[in-house]
Amino acid sequence: LCFAGDARVRGQTGVLSERRGSYPFIDFRLLNNTTLSGEIGTKKKVKRLLSFQRYFHASRLLRGIVPQASLYLLDEDYLGQARHMLSKVGMWDFDIFLFDRLTNGNSLVTLLCHLFNVHGLIHHFQLDMVTLHRFLVMVQEDYHSQNPYHNAVHAADVTQAMHCYLREPKLANFLTPSDIMLGLLAAAAHDVDHPGVNQPFLIKTKHHLASLYQNVSVLENHHWRSTIGMLRESRLLAHLPKEVTQDIEQQLGSLILATDINRQNEFLIRLKSHLDNQDLRLEDAQDRHFMLQIALKCADICNPCRLWDLSKQWSERVCEEFYRQGDLEQKFELEISPLCNQQKDTIPSIQIGFMTYIVEPLFERWAQFTGDTPLSENMLNHLRRNKAKWKSLLHKQHSSSRSNDHSGQVTGSQEQTLNEEETP
Repeated sequence: LCFAGDARVRGQTGVLSERRGSYPFIDFRLLNNTTLSGEIGTKKKVKRLLSFQRYFHASRLLRGIVPQASLYLLDEDYLGQARHMLSKVGMWDFDIFLFDRLTNGNSLVTLLCHLFNVHGLIHHFQLDMVTLHRFLVMVQEDYHSQNPYHNAVHAADVTQAMHCYLREPKLANFLTPSDIMLGLLAAAAHDVDHPGVNQPFLIKTKHHLASLYQNVSVLENHHWRSTIGMLRESRLLAHLPKEVTQDIEQQLGSLILATDINRQNEFLIRLKSHLDNQDLRLEDAQDRHFMLQIALKCADICNPCRLWDLSKQWSERVCEEFYRQGDLEQKFELEISPLCNQQKDTIPSIQIGFMTYIVEPLFERWAQFTGDTPLSENMLNHLRRNKAKWKSLLHKQHSSSRSNDHSGQVTGSQEQTLNEEETP
């Protein structure tokens, strides 16, 4: 397993690399043109510690103000609107962007602390609040804030969605505290230390992580092992029996690995078989775990099922991340990956394809599992309306393009032909 916070060294190529345990890996912040100055593991630990101390310096907990009823985990300055939002954290129209602003960029930490308290996990597992907070700060800081999409706000959004799914009656009636904790932790950490590029990019650039994991679920394996490193470093679960912590670590891995989009058909086929045969037995831990995997997969790609204003923001963010990868590939004279060419792959076309082939099949099966609950109906309605809006935008783009053609402007395809003719 890889451990967080060990020594970092600068490689021969000038790309900052890091060793966690015995495995080096690139700090992908360089890919986003962030200037680095030889940061080492010790400095990172100090940064985490200082961040942790800054947060608690003004905290009502350390000022000796002990809450009489529930445990509020926000400073007084933020308790107003943020606390009001937390009271509605189970609503599907929850605006994670607004919540992140109200919590001063600490949406993931604040949300997880609240949900652990709401679900009784702190009491059940006898967790130390300071240690829990330290661990969550580590997770939040290991997300790359410069990623347009795969950042801590995305993790918080997935966690809020997971909380909604865990409350669905068909599932909630069977869940144990361990199931709930695993679901929330996996949602929070499922993309930790995401580099902002995809697996094919790592493979074709011969990145050592691709070699380490033999080109299979490369990023997901890295997210999982990074999470385990932080869990051990924080000692959040150190008071639990060793066999319990080992089981938690393995189940976390199973959940996070399920988010690999390349395994989509595998999970859909298995889910369809269970639903058609009506043989899901949620009293069985194995079947519950499988449905937690499905729930996490749904939470991870639920953006098209959100309100249009939220869904549109996420769509623009993920496409911006795709385009950045395409720009990198072009810069280094690599073949531009599918969906990453800003000149050819438009946001509407990307989203329509994503909804049609990935999102709709999964959420239709999820609705079949949950039954016609208000949440499932709400999500499917949003999905249909959002898809219709993207189709309308795509139609307008095509109409505008045809209009430009008739006015004598050169189209993208014509320009490509001209370029090919001019190439010796």
